[in-house]
Amino acid sequence: MTLSAFDDDALGRLDAMGVTEAIAAGAVSRVDVVEAAIARTEKVNPQLNGLAFEAFDAARARAAASTRYGGFFDGVPTFVKDNAAVQGMPTMEGTDAWHPRPERAHGDFARTYLSTGLVALGKSQLSEFGFSAVAEHPRLGAVRNPWNIDYTAGASSSGAGAFVAAGVVPIAHANDGGGSIRIPASCNGLVGLKPSRGRLPLDANMRQMPIRIVANGVVTRSVRDTAAFYREAEKVWRSPKLAPIGDVTRPGRARLRVAVVTKSVKRECSPEVRDHTLRTAELLERMGHHVEYLDAPPVPASFIDDFLLYWAMLSFALVRGGTKRFGATFDRDKLDNLTLGLEAFAAANLRRLPVAIARLATLRRRMLPRVRDYDVLLTPTLADVPPLVGHLNPTADYDQIIERLVDWVAFTPLQNVTGDPAISLPLGHSAGGLPVGMMFSAQMGREATLLELAYEVEEAVPFRLITDAADAESGVQSR
Repeated sequence: MTLSAFDDDALGRLDAMGVTEAIAAGAVSRVDVVEAAIARTEKVNPQLNGLAFEAFDAARARAAASTRYGGFFDGVPTFVKDNAAVQGMPTMEGTDAWHPRPERAHGDFARTYLSTGLVALGKSQLSEFGFSAVAEHPRLGAVRNPWNIDYTAGASSSGAGAFVAAGVVPIAHANDGGGSIRIPASCNGLVGLKPSRGRLPLDANMRQMPIRIVANGVVTRSVRDTAAFYREAEKVWRSPKLAPIGDVTRPGRARLRVAVVTKSVKRECSPEVRDHTLRTAELLERMGHHVEYLDAPPVPASFIDDFLLYWAMLSFALVRGGTKRFGATFDRDKLDNLTLGLEAFAAANLRRLPVAIARLATLRRRMLPRVRDYDVLLTPTLADVPPLVGHLNPTADYDQIIERLVDWVAFTPLQNVTGDPAISLPLGHSAGGLPVGMMFSAQMGREATLLELAYEVEEAVPFRLITDAADAESGVQSR
C-alpha cells in the first residue's frame, strides 16, 4: 500500500524551492507551511515510524516569530537526523540504550543547516548508530517505505527518506558513512547527494574518526532543491580545501566520459537492477556522453573486508566507551545484534585494524590510475531492489545480518572512503513499483559536474513522485 501525506494545503505538491517562492510571494505564510507539515507528520507517522523526536511547538514559535530568522529557505519545514546535535532536542542515534537528555547547544552541522532558514520540526529516525541499511529497531519499530509500507525505507537516514518521499516535508537532513544518504534516496525515489569530504561541517564526535567517512547532506525530491541547498550552505560555511560548488541551475554543456560498472567486489547486481543501469547508460549515450563498460569495479579485492573491519571498529568504540559518552544510564544489553556483533568482530580482529586503515587511507590514490580517464562512474546505488521489512532484522543472528547487508549495500561505501562525491537519482522502478536508484560519482570537489548531469537526466526522464503512484491507485489523474 502506498502512503502519501500530500494534501491540498499550504505545502501542496511543492518542492523546497516552490515553498520558498510561495512564501516570498505571500501566497502562504511560514505558519501555514509549518502547520501543514505538522499535520502531515501526524497523519503518516503512525505507519511510517520516521519520527524520533517531535519539536512541533518550537517550530510553531519560530514560524510565528515577528522577526525573520533569515536564510534563503526561511520558513521551510524540515527534520534533522537524530545523530546530529540540535539545541533543546535529545540525540539518541537510533537506539534506546540510555536515557535521553536535551542538547545544550547546536552542533556544528545544525548551526549551518538551520542558518539557511529551514525550520526543524524535530528529529528523524535512523538505524542504531547508523550501522544498518534499514531501521528496524526491536522496540522503536521499523521505518517503512511510503511507496509500499511492507518494504524498508532504507537507512541509516530512514526517517528523512520516508518523510520527504511521502510529502511530509520537501527537504530533510541526512548523513552518509557507508551510503546513508544514497540508500534511502534509492529506496524512496529521491535525490541524494553525498558531498565531498569536508564540504559540510561535522559535529565533533564525527570529526574524531581516523578516516572521516561521514558526510552531511540532504534528501530532496528535485535536483534544484539539492543544488540550492548547497549554494545556500556555502554562504554560511565553506571548506577552504574545496572549490565552491556555486549556483548550479541547469544542465552542463560538456559531454562527459562515463564508466559503467554493474558488478561490485562481491557480486553482480540483480538482473532487474542491472537492466536499469544499462538503460541509464544508453540514455547517457543518446545524450552524447561517451560511455564505456568496465568488466570489473576499479576497487581492490581487499576493500570489503577492510571497510567491514573499520565499520566494526566504530561499533567497538561506541560500545566500549558507551558510559563515558552517553552517561551512567547506558545499557549495552539494549543494543541490537548488529551493533554487538560488529563490536565482537572488531574485538577479535584488532590486530588486523592498522593494516586495514592504512589500505583504506590510500585507496583513493591507488584507484586513481583506474578511473582518471573518466569524469563520472555510473553504478546502481544498491545491488537489488528494496527488501521486505524483516529481511535485515537486527535481532537475527549476526552472521545472517552481515551477510545480507554486505550483499545488498555493495556499491555505496567506496566514496565514503575516498571522500569523492556521489549522487543517487530515482531513474527506475522495480516490477513491484518500488524506486530503483542509479548512482553517479565523480572526483573530489566535482559536485557541480554531478548536479549538472542530474539536471540533464531529470529533464530527459522526469522523476516519478509518490503522488503519481497514489493517484494511479485512486484513479485520479496526476496534476
